[in-house]
Amino acid sequence: MRASRACLLGLLACVAALVGCDHATKLAAATALREHGPVVVVPGVVDLAYTENHDVAFDGLSRLSLHAPAAWLALFALLITVAVIVVWVRRRRSPWLVHAGFACIVAGALGNALDRATRGHVVDFIHVHFWPVFNVADILVVAGIAILALGRVAAPRDLRSEP
Repeated sequence: MRASRACLLGLLACVAALVGCDHATKLAAATALREHGPVVVVPGVVDLAYTENHDVAFDGLSRLSLHAPAAWLALFALLITVAVIVVWVRRRRSPWLVHAGFACIVAGALGNALDRATRGHVVDFIHVHFWPVFNVADILVVAGIAILALGRVAAPRDLRSEP
């Protein structure tokens, strides 16, 4: 089943709602965790701890001994988001699952891009002890990529080559 115009408008509303959820959790983390400290969810496994990420994912710039001003990182994040939106728009005839994947990626990218643009850093707060600290926007991006991969595998062969 192909996504209709109403479905796409619904997905855009979902993008806005997901960005709102991301920012609500970041505000809660900034308010509560910064004031009261970390909260243990599962001892030794998961806790909530406020952190400010002035780098890119997995401290990629620091690992390369590079540094970029927050404004440059925000601009880069917004450009990547626009590029994903352009690819998404070109896939207008794709199944709804593909649109859902793009909606998650765009929502996550916008959530973190808005953080960089307004705060100069990304608020992270979910700490799984064997993984870097992350946030809801990061979860959305990863979920969106997984959904796209699933959609790619599950899509009929004639839709896989669509631009």
